[in-house]
Amino acid sequence: MNLCNYNTIRELLGRHGFHFSKSMGQNFLIDPQVPADIAAASCADEHCGVLEIGPGIGPLTAELSRRAGKVVSVELDKSLLPVLAETMAPYPNVEIVPGDVMKLDLAALAAEKFGGLTPIVCANLPYNITTPVLEKLVETPCFQSVTVMIQREVARRLCAAQGSSDGGSFSLFLQYHMETELLFDVLPEKFLPPPKVTSSVIRCVRRDRPAVEVEDEAFFFKVMRGGFLLRRKTLANSLAAALPAMSKECIQAAIAECGLPADIRGEKLTLQNFSDLAVYLERHKKQTI
Repeated sequence: MNLCNYNTIRELLGRHGFHFSKSMGQNFLIDPQVPADIAAASCADEHCGVLEIGPGIGPLTAELSRRAGKVVSVELDKSLLPVLAETMAPYPNVEIVPGDVMKLDLAALAAEKFGGLTPIVCANLPYNITTPVLEKLVETPCFQSVTVMIQREVARRLCAAQGSSDGGSFSLFLQYHMETELLFDVLPEKFLPPPKVTSSVIRCVRRDRPAVEVEDEAFFFKVMRGGFLLRRKTLANSLAAALPAMSKECIQAAIAECGLPADIRGEKLTLQNFSDLAVYLERHKKQTI
């Protein structure tokens, strides 16, 4: 069964009484080359257990099953379960897990389903849950890589060079843990129904160790996120709002000690800049206690 054929999709969905849900961000691929390219980009092989999120009717799932040792696909929409039972019947190494990925213990799921295999992630993510899902995947250290198709604007932001205006606190968070790579675009006409924006595929590979050394990771992330709290303001003003227990004078002094201009904005800082700044801010905080 060609799961990317327009007529096949219409007949399959009609037979099961399926209706697209805008709230779930459902857009099904109609070009078989796209799921093949995404699966290849994931570098899945027989030693990998692949977690897929939102399989739809399963075109990417099928491609992954031909490469991976096992594929576990989490599907929230119960109306797609009978469809998947039909389309995935030829693939014995595929298991469909009903549920909400944001409510599942993914580390426990990987341990249960992928014994002896290297856990990775490959998915066509709904646009409306990209950031929370990626954050959860990054914070589940068993996943060695994450290959996802997301909105192009978001993909470019997540892979933006550190210190550029295109990035943000989440892109730095992601790059702290993972090496990110922007791979290729997927045009709207490759989907049914076509989305209003272009998609992109990115691959994130977990680092052996974080990109920079930090003394206090929790405080480091607090400072980093604080640097973007008031994005149009200077770093000093943004951090003053994010760290109300610290005086603005202390914040300005720490910025100066880092060798940064007084009027710099948070978007211009790299991970190393934020690591250094967190150290100086911590020192000033201790001096005021």
